[in-house]
Amino acid sequence: MSSFASYDGTKLAYTQVGAGPPLLCVPGGPGRASAYLEDLGGLSADRTLVLLDTRATGHSEVPADPATLRFDRLADDVDALRQHLGLDRADVLAHSAGAIVTQAWAAAHPERVGRLVLVTPSDRLQGGGRADVPAIRLARKDEPWYADAAEAVEALDYAPPAQQQSLLRATRPFFYGRWDDRTQAHAATADRQSSRRAELGFGAGTEDLDLPAMLTSLGAVTAPVLVVGGERDALTGLESVAAVAGSFPSARTVVVPRAGHFPWVDEPVAFAEAVRDFLADV
Repeated sequence: MSSFASYDGTKLAYTQVGAGPPLLCVPGGPGRASAYLEDLGGLSADRTLVLLDTRATGHSEVPADPATLRFDRLADDVDALRQHLGLDRADVLAHSAGAIVTQAWAAAHPERVGRLVLVTPSDRLQGGGRADVPAIRLARKDEPWYADAAEAVEALDYAPPAQQQSLLRATRPFFYGRWDDRTQAHAATADRQSSRRAELGFGAGTEDLDLPAMLTSLGAVTAPVLVVGGERDALTGLESVAAVAGSFPSARTVVVPRAGHFPWVDEPVAFAEAVRDFLADV
């Protein structure tokens, strides 16, 4: 475990795993500590994974100013980490909500982008509605957990706050391509790795952001971009993969068969091969 002082003095923690050129890794959640990324299906064999605990998560400090928990301010931490590591350009892998942070970073610093890997990204910046998610969920209707998980999804819309966490736990089979001992163990780590403070701060006060301008700025990112989807991702879906990729002038997509929202857990070999090939392609 290492740490550095970010732009405002907040001490942020990161873990380095593996060997090879650094790959900065931005977790999602929002507000989840980076430990859930593990070694990204074995990518640590080729790259040094720099797993960042975003502010107010994991071993990182809670900032004095809660406004700095907003996603575009978290992007400033990504660049502060780049500078701390002495990198002129950074290769960055981001997962889910972390892809929003990383898009904000890339829009602000296109000249600092080496390569981007955006895994099962949220298309919130693109205004997506996840319209394909119900069909992806329905395709799992023959699995034994489906009825309880589908009922929990419906109940979340009107449940009081005190019940929402337990209902969310019941929906977790939808997050994975399969629901077995391995995926259940990974899902069980979410409660202790998540920060409610960081989650609430992620999207707070975004009404004063010029999101169209941010999207336009992504057009200046000439670095290669890979957007990875999971065939069974019933959280962000697959339409988001195309939407996010369409925001960049040079982006390719890959969908990992049988994988859900965490493809390095469901299909580690296929996921690592896809990312490894992209990072090695010069």
